[in-house]
Amino acid sequence: MSDKVAVMVNGQAEVEFDRNKPLTDLQKTYLDKMDQEMDKGIHLSGEAIAQPDQIQRAKFVANALLESIQSEDEPRIAATCSWLAVRLPELKQVRADLKDESFSIDLVFDQEHKNQVQVAFDPSASKSSFH
Repeated sequence: MSDKVAVMVNGQAEVEFDRNKPLTDLQKTYLDKMDQEMDKGIHLSGEAIAQPDQIQRAKFVANALLESIQSEDEPRIAATCSWLAVRLPELKQVRADLKDESFSIDLVFDQEHKNQVQVAFDPSASKSSFH
């Protein structure tokens, strides 16, 4: 199990959940309520699913997470990210790509997010001896 889950949107880290920080009883109860609501069925990609499996639930919650990030709904971001991290202990990343009005989401179980350093490169400003 990875200690952290990173949420990436268009290649940029938006949220990171640390599994080493325990949830409060109230938070655990809220995650259980989320499960109870999904037990009643969900809509995923326009399809009604009466008895969603764990991956369908994860996709549904990941969609809600992305919507929450877009609307800057911090409590909902925390709840949906917590659900994904707790219910999918092997999850390492949620990767979302936004394009206009559409988006795609990938749940990544085999690759941890590594901090990346962005380097700006301006060839015209370079005074290198490379020709």
